Amino acid sequence: MGYKPLDLDGKVAVVVGGSSGIGRTLALGLAQGGADVVSSARRGELVNSLADEIEGLGKRTLRVTCDVADRGSLEKLLSACVEKFGKVDILLNAAGITKRAPTLDYPEADWNRILETNLTGVFRTCQVFGRHMIERKYGRIISIASMGSFLGLFEVAAYSASKSALASLTKSLAIEWAKYNICVNAIAPGYFRTPMNSKLLDGTGRGNEILMRTPMKRFGQLEELIGATVFLASDAASFVTGTILPIDGGVLASAVNQ
Repeated sequence: MGYKPLDLDGKVAVVVGGSSGIGRTLALGLAQGGADVVSSARRGELVNSLADEIEGLGKRTLRVTCDVADRGSLEKLLSACVEKFGKVDILLNAAGITKRAPTLDYPEADWNRILETNLTGVFRTCQVFGRHMIERKYGRIISIASMGSFLGLFEVAAYSASKSALASLTKSLAIEWAKYNICVNAIAPGYFRTPMNSKLLDGTGRGNEILMRTPMKRFGQLEELIGATVFLASDAASFVTGTILPIDGGVLASAVNQ
């Protein structure tokens, strides 16, 4: 059949925080791309139901929970994957939370909780799985950045700060680990309607402003994130590292739209 660099057959992918929203969609996308996929998160019932779907696609998986705040749970996840599959080729960091409130009165506990999940959790996960990838001298790490990695977003300062820092962490890991044949990248979704943000977008002034600022005049569909993710996870992206890839309907290209 010849060499197919976009084919993920034979690869093992771990999605952390992948039980719902973007993570769930991308876990299924990686499985459709040919990888065996272990999608792990805190809620066991969601992990189990997604594992059923992955197996329904004819791919292997495991049912293991984890919490990005708990290093021990991440180490157990890695150990379970290595025991079952012998390796982990691809890591997708998909855990993320947000809360909207004016910055002046923003509770410090909420600030810390968001930074812990969105930034420190990724750092912790990359440490655990990165060590395994360095030993194998192969890896693909993909994180979920945001328009907030590039732009100010109203009354979500903690979220935007975490995603800006995540973009910087992605670049730092990329240059440190390039010599081990590990590519570290992120995708930056534009405005996609998910369970996490639906209340912020549906029929609101914020949602209307987003549509005005998006040249394609619509919210993204989660499935539109799959192609870029499969590319970055594949051998076709062997010379792509340290990149934050926007999938945004033209938002970052846009200044005046009429």
